[in-house]
Amino acid sequence: MEEPEVPLEHLHEHLKETAEHSGAVWISWAALSTAILAVLAAIAGLLSGHHVNEAMMNQIEASDQWSYYQSKSIKASVLDAKISLTGTPNESDQSKRDRYEKEQEEIKSEAERKEAAAKSNFHKHEVFARGVTMFQIAIAIAAISALTKKRKFWIVSLLFGAVGCAFLVLAVIAK
Repeated sequence: MEEPEVPLEHLHEHLKETAEHSGAVWISWAALSTAILAVLAAIAGLLSGHHVNEAMMNQIEASDQWSYYQSKSIKASVLDAKISLTGTPNESDQSKRDRYEKEQEEIKSEAERKEAAAKSNFHKHEVFARGVTMFQIAIAIAAISALTKKRKFWIVSLLFGAVGCAFLVLAVIAK
């Protein structure tokens, strides 16, 4: 999965130019807040990409473990068929059968642990991605505020940025 792209350099440059030419002090603050939001969006995007990659790796490893579990199950079934054909199990066959059962339990536990890790990482990815989206919306609204010279839009932009920060914090503290 590819990382979310945050093409914001041109917006920041435009805001800076507008701030320099307009004379309104708040536009300079809007430009600064946009730069900060862009940095936060980039960080959230990187973390989102990291967690989706981890989720995929964990899921692949879980699938490998389930395949290994199946191979042990097949070996145990073949051994059961041999035992049922001969009528009486010898000690070697019975010890192999017991070993396969124990190994299957361990393999199953590992596969389930990997699946849980995949779900956890994917959940974190989703929360970080929501943060990226909120930061991008905030930056777009800040650009609109500078273009229209309406301070109310900048306040709305800061609110979206705060929501993005909340998603960022939630994802970092999520288990």
